[in-house]
Amino acid sequence: MRSELVFGATRHLCNRYLLVRVAAQAIRKFHRPNTRIADTTNEVLERFGRANPLAMRVNHPRVLGSRMRRAA
Repeated sequence: MRSELVFGATRHLCNRYLLVRVAAQAIRKFHRPNTRIADTTNEVLERFGRANPLAMRVNHPRVLGSRMRRAA
């Protein structure tokens, strides 16, 4: 059930609004034509349950650069 997938995804993202925002972006990027959006949503939530979806974004150069500017 999708509720189980959502609860699994909240292990990595405890803020539910952030979860919805990141999931919506991922669904737009991963969606393939001629497939149901519900299937894509389930696939994205399964991925979020296995790995932290923000881990790649933290190491992004743009994010690191903004942190350096704030610290300087």
